[in-house]
Amino acid sequence: MLKLSEIISTFFGAGFFPLAPGTVASFLAVIIYKYLLSNFAWPYYFLLLVLVVAAGIYLSTIYARYLNVQDPGKIVIDEVAGQLLALFLVTPAWKWLALSFLLFRFFDIVKPLGIKKLERIKWGWGIMADDLAAGLLTWLITGLIIFILR
Repeated sequence: MLKLSEIISTFFGAGFFPLAPGTVASFLAVIIYKYLLSNFAWPYYFLLLVLVVAAGIYLSTIYARYLNVQDPGKIVIDEVAGQLLALFLVTPAWKWLALSFLLFRFFDIVKPLGIKKLERIKWGWGIMADDLAAGLLTWLITGLIIFILR
């Protein structure tokens, strides 16, 4: 179970990237969305998102406890989940994908509006919660911008 938790928590090794592993993982999520997941019917996409979140909570807890670090930088499944939430129902045009990516990275790094407080939650729940909040905020703003500009 430890090896599986490492593989999933680091999103198949993306978390070991030496520079900005969270950004790399978010970018990979955008690419996967563009070329695969944007074709899913929304109930299947939402189910996949729930599974990624549940697996992220459970497996990142195992891996973080093994590393004995509350929220290790090499755990990036949270960025993947947050970015996938931010992309939910977004038209897969590059301009909207780029907007979602940039907003998500901004909110994930800056952690405004109390998002930073979510990091205090222990282990996998805390690892995932701040990124999901950043993803939700990104989704709302991206959707509003798309609505206004269409």
